[in-house]
Amino acid sequence: MNHLLTVADAVAAHARLQPNKIGARDSRRALTFAHWHERAGRLASGLLSLGLVKGDRVALLAYNCVEWMEMYVALARVGLVAVPINFRLTAPEIAYIASHCEACAFIAQGELRDRVDSIRAELAIAPQAYIGIGPEVASGWQDYEALIEAAENDNPADAVGPADPCALMYTSGTTGRPKGAIRSHEGNTLIALATALEMGFTRHDTALLVMPMCHANSLYFSHTFTHLGATCVIDDRKSFDPEALLATLAREKVTFTSLVPTHYIMMLGLPEATKAKYDVGAVEKLMISSAPARKETKLAVLEHFRNGRLYELYGSTEAGWVTLLRPEEQIDRLGSVGREWAGSGPIRLLDAHGNEVPDGEVGELYSRTPYVFDGYWKNPAKTEEAFHDGAWCSVGDMARRDAEGYIHLVDRKSNMIITGGENVYPSEVEGVIGAHPKVKDVAVVGVPHDKWGEAVHAVVVLHEETEATEAELLDWCRGRIAGYKRPHSVRFVADAEMPRTATGKILHRMLRERLACGQPG
Repeated sequence: MNHLLTVADAVAAHARLQPNKIGARDSRRALTFAHWHERAGRLASGLLSLGLVKGDRVALLAYNCVEWMEMYVALARVGLVAVPINFRLTAPEIAYIASHCEACAFIAQGELRDRVDSIRAELAIAPQAYIGIGPEVASGWQDYEALIEAAENDNPADAVGPADPCALMYTSGTTGRPKGAIRSHEGNTLIALATALEMGFTRHDTALLVMPMCHANSLYFSHTFTHLGATCVIDDRKSFDPEALLATLAREKVTFTSLVPTHYIMMLGLPEATKAKYDVGAVEKLMISSAPARKETKLAVLEHFRNGRLYELYGSTEAGWVTLLRPEEQIDRLGSVGREWAGSGPIRLLDAHGNEVPDGEVGELYSRTPYVFDGYWKNPAKTEEAFHDGAWCSVGDMARRDAEGYIHLVDRKSNMIITGGENVYPSEVEGVIGAHPKVKDVAVVGVPHDKWGEAVHAVVVLHEETEATEAELLDWCRGRIAGYKRPHSVRFVADAEMPRTATGKILHRMLRERLACGQPG
């Protein structure tokens, strides 16, 4: 059988090579590679003993915790497919994903089990097992620790091949119902190797995983460090705590972490005396992604992390990493997401007829990566739509390329506003409004208009202890952006009212739905 190292094989190898090294830890416990290999093997055997077979989908619902590392490895050992579910989802949203993927088992943590219990009768197929993580064993649930304790570490060898599905990653649903992207073991391993190659990681690194473990960002980075035999520290707080993050970076001597711009802004907004308490000199590399970052944010990051080099990635659950803005390009190429990543090129920008657009013009971004997803689960129409000529993958992002080959994201095709026959890309308008000193965050959407078809509408979050008026922001836009792109209206909301995905991306679709229903937004 053709074989490519899976994440389970990597843990097994490091259990032999460096058995006593800590491979993963959270605030509660640490796993050496030997212990990790043993527990994952027992968990895999326990799941098989419940009647699960290779190819079955296992829904995973938990806050960030070290058990995620065990579960991903255990499922990979025996060819079970991980279906990570965002813990922020409501019970009906969880029911949709579990039913759509035909989950054969559920592993859920603590109070999240109540959400699962409330939807049991609604699931299309009744799971064979419900397994609970936590100190209390709820009625109708098997205990996670007891399952591991009772099983043996005796999984069949060579049960899993490179093309076998590793995970079913449901997209965030920014443009509609979530779709299940099928990711193979080969694809995830190739991403891990490309990440190590491009960013120069080694087994001596210590990575802090802050992004949700159910998300592709943490999946890809955790696999990278696991393959290398480095250490992953999981931030298991249920809400982001900027000072606690600084304390963890200092205490664990973290060399790398990946955050969204909001995380950096909150952390760097702490009082100087607070920041000075924590030595972050060990941090060598930092990732900023998932949302545009302003120049002042990047400069502040580089000033505080004196030994750190800043990277910015663009990618997707489906395509994997596509472009990289490297440290030396951060300020000079502000607004760009960089050029192609290892193995991701060439990148094509196509018009509506499938023709490549000239440099400087906007087209739909297509990439051809060796680690692209295998299609959408039970959705051949969307799978066909995602590929051009059977090989080039797109998730609907619009972009332009400059003369030096740098890619500038413009917007999601589905977010584009058409007003009076003119195309308006919200991110361009958001960039202008976001540059106002009082604006903390902004989202731009189209609203129905009798004359123009759609009108541009801005939803704005202001910095604390500041005030602004609609007229003030409209005046700010004059002279900075064409008239047809300027907002016709502005509404101010609190930060907590702005709908977001788990990684901080604003849900433009939800804003449009609120406005259509006459709700604030």
